[in-house]
Amino acid sequence: MIWLLLLIAIFFMILPFLADYTRLKMNDKARGDAPGRFVMLRNGVTHYRRFGLETGPLVVCVHGLTTPSFIFEAIAEAYVKNGYRVLVYDHYGRGYSDRPAVLQNRAFFVHHLEELLDALGEDGNFDLIGYSMGGWIATAYGADHPERLNRLILLAPAGISANLGWSDLLVRYVPLIGPWVFMSTYAAQHRKRTEKDRARHSYVEYVVERQQRELNYRGFLPSVLSSMRGALSASTERDHRTLEEAKTDVLAIWGQDDIVIPISCKNVMAGWNKEARHVVIDGADHGLTYTHVFAVMDAIDQAV
Repeated sequence: MIWLLLLIAIFFMILPFLADYTRLKMNDKARGDAPGRFVMLRNGVTHYRRFGLETGPLVVCVHGLTTPSFIFEAIAEAYVKNGYRVLVYDHYGRGYSDRPAVLQNRAFFVHHLEELLDALGEDGNFDLIGYSMGGWIATAYGADHPERLNRLILLAPAGISANLGWSDLLVRYVPLIGPWVFMSTYAAQHRKRTEKDRARHSYVEYVVERQQRELNYRGFLPSVLSSMRGALSASTERDHRTLEEAKTDVLAIWGQDDIVIPISCKNVMAGWNKEARHVVIDGADHGLTYTHVFAVMDAIDQAV
C-alpha cells in the first residue's frame, strides 16, 4: 500500500513536466509563419528581425520574461521613422528560437546577445533597450561592455525589486516543490493575466493571442521557470554601480501604475546609479511597450 501511494505521488509530481513534453515542438514547421530570419548559435537556432534600412544608427531591443520580440514592433517602427535601424531577437525558449534545457542565468543571456551581434557582424556602437527582464539583461550586458553602448534605455526594468507573492517566492527559491507548483499553475495564470489586455488599446497587433500562443509550444514554461530561478532571483545593483562608474548614459522609463515592477523601484535604482535619468509615464502599467508607445518615444527623444 505504501509503495502504491508512493508511485501515485511520483506520478503527480512528474505529470506537469510530462504535459509540457506533449506540447508542439519548435521546429521548421512551427517556424513556417515566422517573420525575420534565423541564425544558428551555440545553444541553437535564434530568431531575429531587422527593421529599417541597412544604414543608420543601430538600436538593439531585448524583450522580457514571457513576451517575445514582437512586443517591440511598434517601438521599432517609430525608431525607423527617425532614421534608425532596429534589431530584435527572441530569447531561447520564447518566440521562434530553440528551447535548450540549460540554466538561464546572467552569463547565459549576456553570451546570447554577444554571440548574436558577432554572428550578424554588428561590431559598432549602438543604443540598447531592455524591457522588464530584458532590462535586467541589458543592464548586465552594459556593465560588461560599456564601451559598446551609446545609450542604455530601460523600460520597467527587472532586477531591482518586484511585488513577489508567496507563490513567486516559492517558485524562485524552494527546490522541487517550487518548480512543481510553477509547472502546474503558470499556464492558467499566464492566460488570465494576458486576457486583461483585450480591454486596452495596443499598438502591437494581436498582443493577447501572440502571448498566449507561447503556451502551445514545448519548452516555454521550463524556460520561464529557469529564468525566474537563474536570472530574476539576482539583483542588478552591482551592474548599475558599474554603469555609473563607466559614466554610461542610462535612461529608465517607468509606468506609474505598474504593479509588476512598482514605481518604488525608481528610487532604489537612483540610489545605485545617481547619474541615471528617469521618466515616469502617467497611466502606464507594465504593458507600456505596446500601450504607451508614443509616450515612451517622447521620453526617449526628450532625453537625448
